[in-house]
Amino acid sequence: MREMIKMIVVLSLICGISGLSLAALKIATAPRIEEQVLTYVQAPAIEQVLAEHDNNPIKDRKSFQIEGNKVTVFPAIRQGSLVGLAFETFGQGYGGDIGVMVGFSPDSGNLTGVGITTLKETPGVGSKVTKHGFTSQFNDMAPQKAKLKADGGEINAVAGATISSTGTVVAVQKAVKIFDELRPELTTAWK
Repeated sequence: MREMIKMIVVLSLICGISGLSLAALKIATAPRIEEQVLTYVQAPAIEQVLAEHDNNPIKDRKSFQIEGNKVTVFPAIRQGSLVGLAFETFGQGYGGDIGVMVGFSPDSGNLTGVGITTLKETPGVGSKVTKHGFTSQFNDMAPQKAKLKADGGEINAVAGATISSTGTVVAVQKAVKIFDELRPELTTAWK
């Protein structure tokens, strides 16, 4: 019995030390991981959806709270004026969430474009939503038209990738809703 208690204590100590080590490692690496995601995942999509700017949207980003969720907004500023905004939303695809960076014009409220950030769709089928032919349909579009044609909008779904197309459009519609709710704050946040 004594041996059994000794083994339980030793095993508990090993598990406790391992757990604390993993927690410390996660805390220590979190800023580096966030920097890598911003640089290699979100930055290319941000550049794709924002108009010409002379600032660094990643360094000038700000976070806002909406319905208990944090939304990180990336501004495009040219000669001291806010010319574009972008943030990421997600829609359900066939293989999981599809991350979509959506750009907006702060003046007109129109979409300036979309860029796919994360995707787990079937290669060669669902992954076609990342192609220019699909994403370019959103350029300079009024938000109410950013729906699939089957739903009364102007977006052509990718043949054979209806779920991926729908997930992307759902993410865009989420972004439109967030933009509409945050618009008063967004247009004055970088002045």
